[in-house]
Amino acid sequence: MRVRWVPALLVDAHAQTPASRTLVFVAPDLESPLAGQHVDVRLTAEDGYTAQRAYSLGSPAGADRIELTVDRMPDGEVSPYLVDMLQVGNLIEVRGPIGQFFVWRPEQTEPVQLIAGGSGIVPLMSMIRTREAVGGTAPMRLLYSVRTPEGRLYADELDALATAGRLEVQYVYTREAPADWEREAGRLTPELLAELTLAPDQDPAVYVCGPTPFVEAVADGLVQAGHRVASIRTERFGPSG
Repeated sequence: MRVRWVPALLVDAHAQTPASRTLVFVAPDLESPLAGQHVDVRLTAEDGYTAQRAYSLGSPAGADRIELTVDRMPDGEVSPYLVDMLQVGNLIEVRGPIGQFFVWRPEQTEPVQLIAGGSGIVPLMSMIRTREAVGGTAPMRLLYSVRTPEGRLYADELDALATAGRLEVQYVYTREAPADWEREAGRLTPELLAELTLAPDQDPAVYVCGPTPFVEAVADGLVQAGHRVASIRTERFGPSG
């Protein structure tokens, strides 16, 4: 069945970081999404010119409201408008939900390893929130690679889940680490990947999302560490041009 464009009304918005914003929409004509899916967003100018981009959903599966968290791309055509200009009460168009491979379903019982690079945390947050919403007990661990502490998305929510023992969270800071951090800032190496993720003998379902070079490096490292290729699911993004 062909998905169609439907209206989405912005009902709430707040900054996540200085360069990113979370947008909450009501889109009653959109099919109920699964955790990990994305939607296409279309903007139309007064002269009829349109631009569209794909954005992952951060809201839990089946939520009444859909949530997108958008990073402002300096040369972007859509993201600066969404981050800096779109106002509560404005309408945009969305299409979806899209994607059947990069999803987590509550009936899955195997351990789950989530690995995010930058804003790749967004669809993984949908999986985390879905697990919380259904009271899931499958073990779930998050490894989050981010440039600086200030660049973390959903920081307070992740910290609260970690403090409550509901989610094990590991961070790798690539450019600037907190002053009291146990490791120097640097890229996620194969050695760190092996140290901070669930072991292959636990046979976890692994979800990796982030920029294309990050995802490719992580997927290669996971295979080298002994994870089954079939257990690794990836979602990547890059420049739209």
